[in-house]
Amino acid sequence: MAQLGRLGVMTAIWLIVIQWLASGVGGYVTGRLRTKWVGLHTHEVFFRDTANGFLTWATASVIGAAFLASAASSVVSGTTTVAARFASGAAAGATQAAATRPSGTVADPTGYFVDSLFRSDHPGPNSADGDAQAQSTRILLNAMRNGGIPAPDKTYLAQLVSTRTGLSPADATKRVDEVIAQEGAAEAKARQAVDNARKAASKLSIFTALSMLIGAFIACAAAAVGGQQRDVH
Repeated sequence: MAQLGRLGVMTAIWLIVIQWLASGVGGYVTGRLRTKWVGLHTHEVFFRDTANGFLTWATASVIGAAFLASAASSVVSGTTTVAARFASGAAAGATQAAATRPSGTVADPTGYFVDSLFRSDHPGPNSADGDAQAQSTRILLNAMRNGGIPAPDKTYLAQLVSTRTGLSPADATKRVDEVIAQEGAAEAKARQAVDNARKAASKLSIFTALSMLIGAFIACAAAAVGGQQRDVH
């Protein structure tokens, strides 16, 4: 991630420098190639040269923005999508896995509530592994959707783990807590990645606007310089 961040900064600097150089060259060529203003005051000539440089910069910026807007939008949306998929990838994979269990369990939004109807306070060891894992999957998915796992669900998960693995109730509870903590950490990391992508997009917009303003000044100044050299020669 750090290498990607450095690469993004280097790319932004490179684009800014190229934009400034292009503005300077475009403004200078515009001022130099204009025909000599005859019978006008020096200040008027200066104004017209800078105005032509600004118009050249504005035209180039509009054309460039038309091409770069799509690319920038794709980069930002792609980063956000990747982060969002990171958050939901485990949940989606678990849902698909539960849907294809040999027991024929179908993972649907109502599965968690159906499980609650037939949940036993003391789950026995005779239930199929697929059923226990499917129930656990739906409990964890519900916890991700609601931002936390209720105490009864945590207790039931510990009972399932203890029954299916032979762990003591205390060890089963400890394992459940560890898994829930890992799940929360992964979700927090994904949310942070999405937030960082949004902040990066906001900063990019600000720096782009400042860079374009500086580019406009460079184009106007270069056009004035080109106009002066045109009149001299």
